[in-house]
Amino acid sequence: MRLGVLTGGGDCPGLNALIRGVIKRGTTELKYEFVGIENGYQGLVEPEMAHPLTLAETRGILPKGGTILGTSNRANPFQYAVKEAGKWVEKDLTEVALRRYRELSLDGLIAVGGDGTLCIASRLAELGMRAVGCPKTIDNDLSGTDQTFGYDTARAICTEAVDRLHTTAESHDRVMILEVMGRNAGFLALDSGIAGGADVIVIPEIPYRVEPIVEKIHRRAIRKRSFTIIVVSEGAFPAGGTQAVAQQAEEIPGRGVVRLGGAGKVLADQLAEHIEAEIRVTVLGHLQRGGSPTAADRLLATRFGCKVLDLVRDGRWSHMVALKGLEVVPVPLSESRKVRSVDPNAELVRFAKSMGTSFGD
Repeated sequence: MRLGVLTGGGDCPGLNALIRGVIKRGTTELKYEFVGIENGYQGLVEPEMAHPLTLAETRGILPKGGTILGTSNRANPFQYAVKEAGKWVEKDLTEVALRRYRELSLDGLIAVGGDGTLCIASRLAELGMRAVGCPKTIDNDLSGTDQTFGYDTARAICTEAVDRLHTTAESHDRVMILEVMGRNAGFLALDSGIAGGADVIVIPEIPYRVEPIVEKIHRRAIRKRSFTIIVVSEGAFPAGGTQAVAQQAEEIPGRGVVRLGGAGKVLADQLAEHIEAEIRVTVLGHLQRGGSPTAADRLLATRFGCKVLDLVRDGRWSHMVALKGLEVVPVPLSESRKVRSVDPNAELVRFAKSMGTSFGD
């Protein structure tokens, strides 16, 4: 069995741990051969972007962030960015990807990524490519699995940031706003906000009104140290308003999505009209995606990497591995086309509100 392995979309902690798990088990136990596809699906379109993936390449990569294969979120074969006459245009290069797959003599493809990467794998499978998937994203927004690897590390980094903001906010009696990633899902903001003891948590699933947040800040102002910590998801938006967009889709050929950003500043500008306290906005950005993965992410990524080989061995193509409860199980790859978001009535939201945390609703 000769398998291609690619990592697509944004990088996240745990990718190298998964690659290591795949190669070590696949080579040692199953005697499979592996080909590393570089920079996501770009390596299936562009020449000279594939190489043998051996045990030697996996040595020492377990604690490393990023991915030794490289990645890209602008290499969708169905909407591939090509420069013509000095301008970027999108072209359907799926035939090129399918031909490259055959030229590499691959018996199957292991695609590791979020909803975009796995959706592409599912569509390629419909065209005849044998593919299986492993879900990853720091946003934790894939419906097919209870949790993705990369999320635990990002959550820990966000929580540490909240902890650090507490000391400077308390010293200056300021309102500190921390903007975290997550796109249209508020899991990172919700979990890190509760874990870090934030006073206000703003997520996309609960459009906020500024008045309850102002009221919360005023109530805290009667304390000896009148600071307030607010955690905002990048996809959050005011009731009746829209999400803050840093860059439009048409400016990102081959990607097909908008780049969110500025939700923290939008909220800060609204609050500034109602309060006298100083407001500071911190955008955590790509710090959430970098660095060494936590033990939990290393374990989950390794489990995914080993389990996906069971799918290959058993011929369960067009499936991906997923965490359901305590078990890693196969689910249809088509599940990756669905997204998961925070339930506004979920237990964790209710408990946070019962402890006095405001969600601006």
